Amino acid sequence: MIIERAYAVGDPRHEDAWPWDVPCVRDLLADGLRFTAPVTFLVGENGSGKSTLVEALAEGFGLDSWGGSHDWRYASHRPKSALGERIRFDAAPRGRRMMGSWSARKGFFLRAETALDALDREGFAPDSISHGEGFLAAFRHKFLQPGLYVMDEPEAALSFGSCLELIGHIDELVRKGGQVVCATHSPLLTALPGADIVEVGEHGMRRAAWDELALVDHWRRYLADPRAYLRHVLG
Repeated sequence: MIIERAYAVGDPRHEDAWPWDVPCVRDLLADGLRFTAPVTFLVGENGSGKSTLVEALAEGFGLDSWGGSHDWRYASHRPKSALGERIRFDAAPRGRRMMGSWSARKGFFLRAETALDALDREGFAPDSISHGEGFLAAFRHKFLQPGLYVMDEPEAALSFGSCLELIGHIDELVRKGGQVVCATHSPLLTALPGADIVEVGEHGMRRAAWDELALVDHWRRYLADPRAYLRHVLG
């Protein structure tokens, strides 16, 4: 692994505005977030703060919040987020050299809403390939070496089969010494054996097993009886 703990410096106890009022950010400020496996999935409902966390982690590592590799600084002129400015890391033993030298850092931030632009800058010509094919091209050609790879809902552009391919790429990446932090709604991705899963919500952050996740339970029940869900939303 590259990093074993992320935390935020400073004392925003008197700041009651976003993002300091988000429960998972409060937990990060109080205790930090420890990484216990090469792959960490953050799961939770929209608005739970998981995207806020992964963006701040990417910024703290030196990745552009707009998305792209560590070689691109920066595509956007937006300053770091309030949380991203305060993020610091404790390096894992294998990551000390990388964390000690800015030029030695390697990684990629892939976020669904800006992926087309980031992939274009990285040379994958998304105008000539589909969104999902562009994602997979990035995985095949950019997710290759030890570094920190941060993803925000990569499943948004991927089919079922492509999600399975992504799982294979993630597994190969960590075997080569990479570390992955991924915010997701996907029960497919979170089923990766050996991955650490952190569920975020009103409770803050807590670790959970795959079969204990609310998203897994909802998908199981929906697929077993779609009408039980649809009768509440259809007129």
